[in-house]
Amino acid sequence: MNKKSSTLSRVLGYIGRYKILMLISAILATCIVALTLYVPILIGNSIDLIIGKDNVDLKKIAEYLTVAGVMIVITALMQWVMSSINNKITYHVVRDMRNEAFEKLERLPISYIDSNSKGDIVSRIISDVDQFADGLLLGFTQLFTGILTILGTLAFMLFINWKIALVVVLLTPLSLVVARFIGTRTHSMFMLRSKTNGEQTANIDEMLGNQKLVIAFSHEDEATEKFGEINKRLEKASLKAIFFSSLVNPTTRFVNNVVYAAVALSGAFAAVATAGASVPFTVGELSCLLSYTNQYTKPFNEISGIITEFQNALASAERVLTLIEEEPEAADKENALVLKDARGNIELSDVYFSYTADRRLIENLNLSVPAGKKVAIVGPTGCGKTTLINLLMRFYDVNSGKISVDGTDIRDITRASLRENYGMVLQETWLASGTVKENIAMGRPDATDEEIIAAAKAAHAHSFIKRLKSGYDTVIGEGGGSLSQGQRQLICIARIMLTLPPMLILDEATSSIDTRTEIKIQEAFAKMMTGRTSFIVAHRLSTIKNADIILVMKDGNIIEQGSHTELLKLGGFYRELYDSQFAKS
Repeated sequence: MNKKSSTLSRVLGYIGRYKILMLISAILATCIVALTLYVPILIGNSIDLIIGKDNVDLKKIAEYLTVAGVMIVITALMQWVMSSINNKITYHVVRDMRNEAFEKLERLPISYIDSNSKGDIVSRIISDVDQFADGLLLGFTQLFTGILTILGTLAFMLFINWKIALVVVLLTPLSLVVARFIGTRTHSMFMLRSKTNGEQTANIDEMLGNQKLVIAFSHEDEATEKFGEINKRLEKASLKAIFFSSLVNPTTRFVNNVVYAAVALSGAFAAVATAGASVPFTVGELSCLLSYTNQYTKPFNEISGIITEFQNALASAERVLTLIEEEPEAADKENALVLKDARGNIELSDVYFSYTADRRLIENLNLSVPAGKKVAIVGPTGCGKTTLINLLMRFYDVNSGKISVDGTDIRDITRASLRENYGMVLQETWLASGTVKENIAMGRPDATDEEIIAAAKAAHAHSFIKRLKSGYDTVIGEGGGSLSQGQRQLICIARIMLTLPPMLILDEATSSIDTRTEIKIQEAFAKMMTGRTSFIVAHRLSTIKNADIILVMKDGNIIEQGSHTELLKLGGFYRELYDSQFAKS
């Protein structure tokens, strides 16, 4: 099964969840087609009551036209109901796909997020699903009704005059052949358009997220130029896809007009040939056939357009389904331990890890951290400090060796319970859209107001929170809104103060705070870390002088370890780092 067939099969699986609505839609479509096909017969009968008659039966004509009018009104109402049902099916399917895509996003390994553009992921869930919805809605609205119309009109035409019906049958498939020829060649064009659209979304996301830096480095012209280049490629891909897909309509309309002319000409010959016969070919019958010809060929034109639009829809669906089908983070072992009341004894044994096979990072790392100890990790950029934190939290698993908590390999512990036992404050703050109170209580939604305020006071955040417009009920926007970087960090610290887990990770946690506040925060941290195993990643060595163990990392290895005093006496790499920060002028 090729990729396009697989995508179509998956899409049909989503649609199949709504069988009852599909059945109702099919019944309504059948009724609509039946009534629509009966109207030309009533019109044809009315014409035959007029043509060649000395005494026109106006009463009978009025009856035919009244019935036709009622049927047209009923058909319109049923079409409205059917369209509403089709809309419901379409947007239920869209809802399901978006839900599954987002749920998968929450279960994907961090490695996927790190290696893929966030803007492209957003584009798949938003733009591509919208494109898919447009194509699916068009298909629901026109495809089934079109097929029924073709079959119904063909049956009526065969009943009226099978010879003329044969002319129609032989000519109209030409429009489908043309549509298929063009449609199959536009799929790759629509795929390229969707991919380029995702690239553009990623570029916009990147520029918006770093607009201050763009302006600070006078990078506006370069950013505009790059966006223009992507936009140009998107324009080219869109124009190419739309140009070739737009060939379908005029070519199929041309074929349809040829068919209409052939039927009119055949009907004229039939009328002349049967003139004076006992059962002549009447003008009313010719009117019916011409009306049916229009109704018969119109769905071919619509289906041709659907085929082309569906290529776009399938291309978009393929990108969304690719995300949904990504391998999630490996499941916890069947009998994985739920870590409760961890003491905090950490052991790293012969740990090897690299993000890519061709680039070594951490090799043969061994470390033993007794419960309650404060471990500081220092070293130059890229030495593996943050990678070590990623491994402790199981954002990534080691390539070989093992990491243990209280004697248990963390791969034998459920991820959720492992992470619940860690409190983490990062250099990069993250606040959700919501109130200050909700952000602090993220780890403990059931916390009381008193507990939240106590945590904020411990983090020295209470004073500035009180000055906000609505205090703890102040709604902050995406990423923290108008709060300063330091204020955001204080709220993140208060979040950990509220939960107080047995193990802590502080990754440059005070880097965004002024010196005066930092002193207070260090006091709060000292209190918070008492009796808790703590890992402190720091560049400013002044913040980790009181650590029980200082690990000095370089090129993925621990090259020195000991207390601050011991490392200074050693006169090694740590001494160089320390002197570089505190050397006297």
